[in-house]
Amino acid sequence: MTAVAPKVDAIFSTYPPPARAKIMELRSLILTTATAENVGEIEETLRWGQPSYLTAPKIGSTIRLGWSKKSPDRVSVYFICTTRLVGRFHDIYPDTFTYDSGRAIHFTLSEKIPATELSHCFAIALTYHRNKK
Repeated sequence: MTAVAPKVDAIFSTYPPPARAKIMELRSLILTTATAENVGEIEETLRWGQPSYLTAPKIGSTIRLGWSKKSPDRVSVYFICTTRLVGRFHDIYPDTFTYDSGRAIHFTLSEKIPATELSHCFAIALTYHRNKK
């Protein structure tokens, strides 16, 4: 697996071990999907204080990961709400994920991540601008 960017790792280190493990699983799936989709280099950085994954060149939409003390039993994957990506994911997978309006998918720390379906969602996000019609 690719080494975590230092400023992102600093954020990860503040998460409790179960949340960090789930976030690392999500991170790995993003990077694996990016490679499979041939989107080029992924920039791992912070946006709004959250680990974020951007394509370079900008052919995809930013994916952010988050955990919060306000909801310590879950982690979230955030998408830019103006892209309507989450609405599209909901249309494709209406019962697979727990959605938050048009901006996020949430996972409890104990649930198994549906990797095939989530990878498909990541592929749509990571190729958003390349495939926009």
